[in-house]
Amino acid sequence: MRLVQFIDKHGNRAVGAPDDGGTQLALLGGVESVYDLAQVALDDGQSLVLAAEERVGDTVEDYDAVVAERRLLAPLDHPDPAHCLVTGTGLTHLGSADARDSMHKKVAEEGEEALSDSMKMFKWGLEGGKPAGGGIGVAPEWFYKGDGGIVTAPEQAFEMVDFAEDGGDEVELVGLYLVDPQGVPRRLGFALGNEFSDHVLEQRNYLYLAHSKLRPCSFGPELLLGEAPDDIQGKARIHRGAEVIWEKPFATGEANMSHSLANLEHHHFKYPQHRRPGDVHVHYFGAATLSFTDGIRAEENDVFEIESEVFGRPLRNPLLIRGGGSGKVVEL
Repeated sequence: MRLVQFIDKHGNRAVGAPDDGGTQLALLGGVESVYDLAQVALDDGQSLVLAAEERVGDTVEDYDAVVAERRLLAPLDHPDPAHCLVTGTGLTHLGSADARDSMHKKVAEEGEEALSDSMKMFKWGLEGGKPAGGGIGVAPEWFYKGDGGIVTAPEQAFEMVDFAEDGGDEVELVGLYLVDPQGVPRRLGFALGNEFSDHVLEQRNYLYLAHSKLRPCSFGPELLLGEAPDDIQGKARIHRGAEVIWEKPFATGEANMSHSLANLEHHHFKYPQHRRPGDVHVHYFGAATLSFTDGIRAEENDVFEIESEVFGRPLRNPLLIRGGGSGKVVEL
């Protein structure tokens, strides 16, 4: 089952379930958000899927109209954006055979100390990211992106700060969570995401990674309830006017990753500050594909598009450049 958050034709928040053809959204009664629905499920001691199925009503909205009129919302948010933590893990996917082969040859010839820090971490993930028996494996690279204020709704524009050196796509699987009243993280489901980063800045020096991640992001438009398939295939593309200037298939899901999802979740939620009751977590599981590595530099008004049949409608976001404001501090 998949869910969509949007603004209905009367201007109110709504949650809808797409029909089999993906043409209509059946509204859920009694809730205005997935956050509300999750709270109801917790209170009633039932699964999120069952809570959603019980509330699907007869009122429908035209899905095409919701998309065209840009009434989509991110499929999960928090009433207070400061209580939505957006984070991610990197170097989590298997990478190309050429990259792995090159790494192994370098180790054989020069020893592990010859590897870059990033390649060492990639190697550790290959060797220990999926421990036998489902135990705890090696910790991944981890980064902070921001709070809920940096989430851009599907069909809305990424507003890239004018001091950014690049604004590029990162196609990722996204885990969506709510911490219950007992401090236990509850996974609500998964979505497709565009993590969107400043790759030129990161490439300048890997210690700039933290800065490069402080950019907007997007995920959705549909929230897939339950488990994610092991093998997720799709396509990413960039539109420039009427032309598609870049298109590439991507693969994600555990079958294409060097870490298990459980291992990545453990190393995020092992920190007590990430288990604060009531908080929402949006976690990007690592890029499988990005246009930057193919020499693409996105320009203003380009449109990023990511799609997979597993997640229904594609995720689309145009690019706009906006002033970043001043960092000047004034004494009180």
